[in-house]
Amino acid sequence: MKNIADLYVRVSTDEQADKGYSQRNQEEVLRKYCEINSIGIRDVIYEDHSAKTFNRPQWKKILLNLKKYKNKTDLILFTKWDRFSRNAGDAYQMINMLRKLGVEPQAIEQPLDLSIPENKMMLAFYLAAPEVENDRRALNVFHGMRRAKKEGRYVSQAPVGYVNRSKEDGSKYIALKEPEASIMRWAFHELSKGIFSTEDIHRLAKKKGIKTGMHSFWLAVRNPLYCGKIFVPKYKDEESFFVKGQHEAIISEALYYEVQDVLDGRGKISRPKVETIEDLPLRGFLICPKCAKTLSGSKSKGRNRYYSYYHCFGGCTHRFRAEAVNEQFVNELQMYLPRPEYKKLYTALIAEAYKEQTKGIQDEKRQLLAQIKDYENRLSKARELVVTNQIDASDYREMKSDYGGMVTKLEAKLSSITNQKEDIEGLLNEGIDNLLRLSIGYEGGTFAECRGLIGSIYPENLTFNGTGFRTTRINEAVQLMYLINRQIDSNKKETKKTISSLSLMVGCQGQQSNT
Repeated sequence: MKNIADLYVRVSTDEQADKGYSQRNQEEVLRKYCEINSIGIRDVIYEDHSAKTFNRPQWKKILLNLKKYKNKTDLILFTKWDRFSRNAGDAYQMINMLRKLGVEPQAIEQPLDLSIPENKMMLAFYLAAPEVENDRRALNVFHGMRRAKKEGRYVSQAPVGYVNRSKEDGSKYIALKEPEASIMRWAFHELSKGIFSTEDIHRLAKKKGIKTGMHSFWLAVRNPLYCGKIFVPKYKDEESFFVKGQHEAIISEALYYEVQDVLDGRGKISRPKVETIEDLPLRGFLICPKCAKTLSGSKSKGRNRYYSYYHCFGGCTHRFRAEAVNEQFVNELQMYLPRPEYKKLYTALIAEAYKEQTKGIQDEKRQLLAQIKDYENRLSKARELVVTNQIDASDYREMKSDYGGMVTKLEAKLSSITNQKEDIEGLLNEGIDNLLRLSIGYEGGTFAECRGLIGSIYPENLTFNGTGFRTTRINEAVQLMYLINRQIDSNKKETKKTISSLSLMVGCQGQQSNT
C-alpha cells in the first residue's frame, strides 16, 4: 500500500536570507523525494517560527489534524532534522507522541531508522549540532557587543534623541537627532526641578514632538547614555562598570544624577500627577490647613456653569473656591514685583548676596574631596582584605560596586561646582526683567509655564488659610526682593548700606505672607 506523507517546510524569520533554506527550495526537494519513492502527498505545511520549541502555530494544527484524522498520514517529511527541532529533549518527546498517532517523522537528507537504538545517538548529534552552532553565534555576538561597549561604542538600537549611523569602515555609532535631542535635554532639566511628575513631563514632551511611549521614556531618563556614559554589565568574574562613550552627551553628569535623585525620592519634592485643568494651576502646591494633606482640585457642575474647587479628600471635606484662591495668589505675587526705578539696586544687592552665600563653595569642594578620598580608602582596605582572605570575593565585589557608584556621583557633583560661573550679573538683569512681568506671565502664560513659575518661587508647598498664604521656604532671590521692597516702603530715604544688610537675611525659613 502506498504511504501518505505531510510535507513540513519551516523557515524562521532570521533564516529567510540563508542559502538553501527557502520555502520554495525545501518544497521542491521534498516533492521530488516523494515522486522517486512513490509516496503520496496529503498536505504541505509552511511554518515561519523558530524550532527552539514546538510552540508553533502550524505545528499545533498538524497535531490537531493527526488526532482528528487518525491513520490518514503515515509520514511527516522534512529536509533536515533542524527543520523539525533544535532541542533534543523536546524532539524525543514529540517523536514518541507522533509514533503513538501512527506517524513516523523523517528527514530526507539525514535519514535514520529510529527503531535501531544506536541511531538515536546520531539523532542527538543532528539535533544538537544546530543548537551548538546557534549558541556559538550568539556568544560571538555577545562578546563583540561587550567589547564595543568597553570601547565606548553604543551598537544597540539608538534611544530617543539619537540615531544609528555607520562609518565608512562599517563600524556603528550613534549621533544626535534633532529636535528629539533638544526635547530630551529639556525633559531632564524639567525633571530635575521636581515640579511635574514623570508622566506630566512625558505628556508635555510628546506635545513638543517625541513619539516614544511612557515606558520607553522612563527607561530613557534612567539611561546614563544621555550624560555620555555607557554601562557595561557584570559578566562572570568581571564587575559592572561605566565607560566614557564615544557619542556626544545631551546632558551633564551632574544633571543626570540630580534627576536620578529626584526620581528616587532623594532630591527635590516630587509633585503628584496633575491633569491639565487650566482653572487649577495651584493643584498639587496647596496644603490642607486642617489635615496637612496636599489639596487636589476638580470642577463641579452648577446650575448654569462649572465651578472649580481646591479640595481635600480621604474623609476631610475642607475646600476653597479656586477662582478666589487664584485671584488671591495673583495679589500675593505683587509683593515680589521689583520697582523698575530700583533695578540697578536689586541687581547689585542680589549679586552681593550671591557672593556672600557662595563663600562656602570652597568648603563644599573640600568636603566632597574628603568624601571621595574616604570611599577610595575604604575600597583600598577592602582590596587588602580580599587578598588576605579575610573577606569573600563576592563581598568585595559588592563593596566595589557601592563605593564606585558613590565616587562617580561625588565626582560629578564636584565637577558641576567647579564649572559654575561666578559672573551672574547678566543672568540677574534677565531675571529681574522677568520678575517685572511676573503677574502678566502668570495670568497670560500656558498651564505649564504657570506651574513652572509657582515651583520656582515656592520650592515647597503653600498653605492657604482663607485669607493668606504661608510656606516654609521662598526662593532666596525672590525673598530678598520682598525684603528690599518692605525696607524701601518703610523708609524712602534708606541708604544702600542699610538695605544691603538684608542680603544676610536671605535663607530664613518660615516665610509667611501678610496678605
